[in-house]
Amino acid sequence: MTRTFYEFFAGGGMARAGLGHGWHCLFANDFDHKKATTYKRNWGSTNQILCDDVRNVTTADLPGTADLAWASFPCQDLSLAGGGAGLKGERSGTFWPFWRLVTGLADEGRPPAIIALENVCGALTSHGGSDFKALCGAMAGAGYKYGALIVDAALFVPQSRPRLLLLAVRDGVPVGPSLRVAAPAPPFHSRALRTAVNGLPDELKRHWVWWSLQPPQPRNIGLADVVESDPPDVSWHTPEQTAKLLAMMSDVNLEKVRAARSRGRTVVGTIYKRTRRDAAGRKVQRAEARFDGIAGCLRTPAGGSSRQLVIVVTRDRVRSRLISTRETARLMGLPDDYVLPENYNEAYHLTGDGVVVPVVRFLSDRLLEPILDDPALRPPRAA
Repeated sequence: MTRTFYEFFAGGGMARAGLGHGWHCLFANDFDHKKATTYKRNWGSTNQILCDDVRNVTTADLPGTADLAWASFPCQDLSLAGGGAGLKGERSGTFWPFWRLVTGLADEGRPPAIIALENVCGALTSHGGSDFKALCGAMAGAGYKYGALIVDAALFVPQSRPRLLLLAVRDGVPVGPSLRVAAPAPPFHSRALRTAVNGLPDELKRHWVWWSLQPPQPRNIGLADVVESDPPDVSWHTPEQTAKLLAMMSDVNLEKVRAARSRGRTVVGTIYKRTRRDAAGRKVQRAEARFDGIAGCLRTPAGGSSRQLVIVVTRDRVRSRLISTRETARLMGLPDDYVLPENYNEAYHLTGDGVVVPVVRFLSDRLLEPILDDPALRPPRAA
């Protein structure tokens, strides 16, 4: 059985990669022509992505009736690092033109059975929870029941990347009893999520569903497994450059490096440069390391401080360099035959702005496909 979907804010098609071969893309959209070029290079000439602002897309551009509309809408105005504009912001506010298309499809008698929204966890608390309330209100008003999950990509790949996944199912579409629970439960219903739901008005709580998901099998890949020994797009730092990086570390982080050296084997970690205040209250740039086998959350590059670094430590040597673009792709769960942009910044932006492929596959396998394959929704065809 082939299921159909629309992919909004598609980037390089990572949601499409996660959904896999049992799904057929009817339509994809992104406003960034560089990302759209990469999408076409990886997914071929059929069902090419429409490169345009979602504000300019109409229902006439959307063929057929999709089972799923996936939207990883921009997170910048909802993140803790953003400007706090929320759903009224220039970037995150593009949710509303997307939602106009959803309601337009409903008016035409072809609403998607499922809506999947992916964003940062800050969407739960943005504007004191009013943005989360607005998202739920939009879905309830369009005739959907909905629930959310907090899924950390570290369950699947060696990258710390918790994300909010808000899943809405059209009223009248059956949801089997095994797919929902009466009360929230770990690990996917976090305290922050429970607090946000408790803050919803009663009329929105009535549409809420606590999705039931069993945790995946333990991850069997670590950071060292994705790191390249000699990447073609970045060079190892000179000893002087690495020494300068170490000099930017606090005593706490230098102790992490010393502990890694004492292990008697090669230890791989990552570094982010961050602005911190020193003992005198002055802003200084610090290099902060982690050696827990996972990378920090990939971010889109906005200056050198946001690019993650790799640090490789042995008893006798410390080496450092920028993370390679193939390493960022692996941290997002993309296969090595996925074609990346040749430009480093473009590739880093593409991967750091995407959705983690195995997270989409997990959601599809455990929720999306069981809902759509319910015989009550799709009666078996006559022999």
